[in-house]
Amino acid sequence: MAQLFEAFRIREVNFRNRIAVSPMCQYSSTNGYANEWHKIHLASRAVGGSGLVLTEAAAVEPRGRISPQDLGIWLDEHVENLAQIVELIHNFGAVAGIQLAHAGRKASTAKPSKGGKFLDENQEGWRPLVSSSAIAFSKDSPIPEALTIDGIKQVTDAFVKAAQRSLQAGFKVIEIHAAHGYLIHQFLSPLANTRTDDYGGSFENRTRLLREIVQGVREVWPETHPLFVRISATDWVDKGWDIEQSVALSDKLKSLGVDLIDCSSGGIIPGINIPLKPGYQTQFAERIRREANIDTGAVGLITSPEQADKIIRTGSADIVLLGRELLRNPYWPHLAAKQLGHDKLWPVQYDRAWQ
Repeated sequence: MAQLFEAFRIREVNFRNRIAVSPMCQYSSTNGYANEWHKIHLASRAVGGSGLVLTEAAAVEPRGRISPQDLGIWLDEHVENLAQIVELIHNFGAVAGIQLAHAGRKASTAKPSKGGKFLDENQEGWRPLVSSSAIAFSKDSPIPEALTIDGIKQVTDAFVKAAQRSLQAGFKVIEIHAAHGYLIHQFLSPLANTRTDDYGGSFENRTRLLREIVQGVREVWPETHPLFVRISATDWVDKGWDIEQSVALSDKLKSLGVDLIDCSSGGIIPGINIPLKPGYQTQFAERIRREANIDTGAVGLITSPEQADKIIRTGSADIVLLGRELLRNPYWPHLAAKQLGHDKLWPVQYDRAWQ
């Protein structure tokens, strides 16, 4: 069986271990540009020993930002700063990846430190918001416009152009964000999608947007480079998106050139009682891995080295993605290696800290 610190290869990209930095919004950009904060934040996780360092969600359109301070990749001018970050990550031994995203009806909100509420146009926000259908996220949020067929094509094209820019910046992994109630998830879930055209109704139709985005991205993304998709494996509510549909979707995505499913959950509507506990989403990664025969990533309240190692050793997932734990301690992989009895992987400059 594999273990947490076993090297891993997808297509022609090698990862030094099975630890990945989960995408985590930093709400620190101006007009989508990466800056010194992003350089320090992401490079520190590479120095810290993670095998894969994923950026936060990078918006493929300005209207697709969660907040006005989100990272972006909708402009050619965004590439230069991102390329500097990629170079740092690769120089420190990790693989650089980027998550491409569109917030849909959950866009135009204040950053969490400012309350996270929806912003009006006179508060740095924007209108219209767009979605699969003209259904608001909550009773306090604006009603979005349902995307037209031309609008859907525009979104798909934005993802493809963002993938091309990601390649120019030097990223080795792309993850398409189709989880957490954002735009693609708004098409997948019948709780948000009431369309009656080719993008609504049946499973085939509700998954069409994601499949078209994957096909478009895979056409411009090199065969040598991995492509991930993050999904919410369940909406945690009756008549919503569920694990059975996630397995079926993962099987289709594999045939389109997706290499790994990053298995999260929830986010499509507010107020859902999710049974939070350590590793509560690992079950989804294990089932999708087994039934769709595709690599998976486990995420969600993974904090201890023993817990992470067990996920890999038992074949529940192929990688573990850590979020808050790597915010608290970017050097968690070094501590985990020491605790699990593996050879040191920390930089020689830090040797004295481990003696």
